[in-house]
Amino acid sequence: MATSARPQTGSETHTGAVLLVTASAALGGFLFGYDTAVINGTVDAIEDEFNMSSGLLGFVVSSALLGCAVGAWFAGPIADRVGRVRVMLTAAIIFGVSAIGSALAVGPVSLTAWRVVGGLAIGAASVIAPAYIAEMAPANLRGRLGSLQQLAIVSGIFVSLLIDYVLADSAGGASGQVPWGGTAWRWMFASAALPALVYGVLALQIPESPRYLVKKKHFTQAREVLQRFVGGDTELRIREIRRSLAGGDQAVHLSDLRGPRLGLLPIVWVGILLSVFQQFVGINVIFYYSTTLWQAVGFSEDSAMLTSVITSVTNILTTLVAIALIDRIGRRPLLIIGAAGMVVTLGTMAVCFSTADGSGDDLALGPVAGPIALVAANLYVVSFGMSWGPAVWVLLGEMFNNKIRATALAVAAAAQWIANWLISTTFPALADVGLFLAYGIYTLFAALALIFVLRSVRETKGRELEDM
Repeated sequence: MATSARPQTGSETHTGAVLLVTASAALGGFLFGYDTAVINGTVDAIEDEFNMSSGLLGFVVSSALLGCAVGAWFAGPIADRVGRVRVMLTAAIIFGVSAIGSALAVGPVSLTAWRVVGGLAIGAASVIAPAYIAEMAPANLRGRLGSLQQLAIVSGIFVSLLIDYVLADSAGGASGQVPWGGTAWRWMFASAALPALVYGVLALQIPESPRYLVKKKHFTQAREVLQRFVGGDTELRIREIRRSLAGGDQAVHLSDLRGPRLGLLPIVWVGILLSVFQQFVGINVIFYYSTTLWQAVGFSEDSAMLTSVITSVTNILTTLVAIALIDRIGRRPLLIIGAAGMVVTLGTMAVCFSTADGSGDDLALGPVAGPIALVAANLYVVSFGMSWGPAVWVLLGEMFNNKIRATALAVAAAAQWIANWLISTTFPALADVGLFLAYGIYTLFAALALIFVLRSVRETKGRELEDM
């Protein structure tokens, strides 16, 4: 491709090449989504297998998130020292090992331990993927390419739920024996080793981030990567990166994020709150516990699993809508539209479940409230999938300057995993009281998220990372 000193346009960038490498990096999101949903098909089976209370079940289900928070926290500083690609490769190996360990678990303790180990890998991948994609992508494509992270997450959810459904169907339930031997729920966990292997192989094929290479003063390698995958005036781009990194070639520490607003830089707080609100609206409850929820609506186990698969397909389609819109209308409008939609749909679900009969495993919705709740849940997924799902990851990858990006993103991602853990751990107890309470709380947080975006989130569409 020709080079020039003019700003890049889509025709001047090596779109196909950069799409391939960013899609490979985004596969870390596939692991995230796969692990998020693989537990969905196993929840009732492991509860019976290990005779767990609802509180213990909630902890085991969400235990991976503790590892995710730790993995995310350390991934940024480590990636600044050893590179983005090496962290991806390490994450793939750890996740593959944890998948086999979870499949061989002999009780709640060992299952929890292996899921925490897997969480370390997922947390690291959740930081590295958006950072790497943002650092590889041209400004005019960054929103769409950054959204690949969310597309990979929801695709992982879909594939995981589909495999859960097939395994449960072949065994007559998640607790049953599959025809080739072994319990279905154990094979559900073991199946996660395959995407980990693919992620590791692809991580060996992609180049290091040019901004990391410039930071380490590997200018020749950075120039080659920019010429091959980005195009345009590579010398100008390297000069801009060096300018943005002025004084930032030293190791970045958490202390570098300190600022005047409650001890942190204001932009770091924006990243943290975006992450927390993304989880506090309760989206992962749909994917961790959706089979159990739809049994409450009146579906059998098999039908409830199939409904979960359909919900995940909805999530994929809405993410594709977001990819088409995010570089056209911007990140902030998508967040506003999505938050408003979630307020309405979550509020509808809260009202529907307030009319439910029974509680816990005996919860049942009436012939009118049941279908309305089902429709509202899927519209809620639409609202989230076309907005807060992809847009938050895009913003986290691009909103921080080159000096602090990996470290600030690590802090924001760690906050996201902790928020995810809080929501997932408290849901079973809230559900025992009444699902109307859970969905009512999530409605409140959706409303707060809307107010937060209107007051504090700025648009980043079309801006170069060096201008952040």
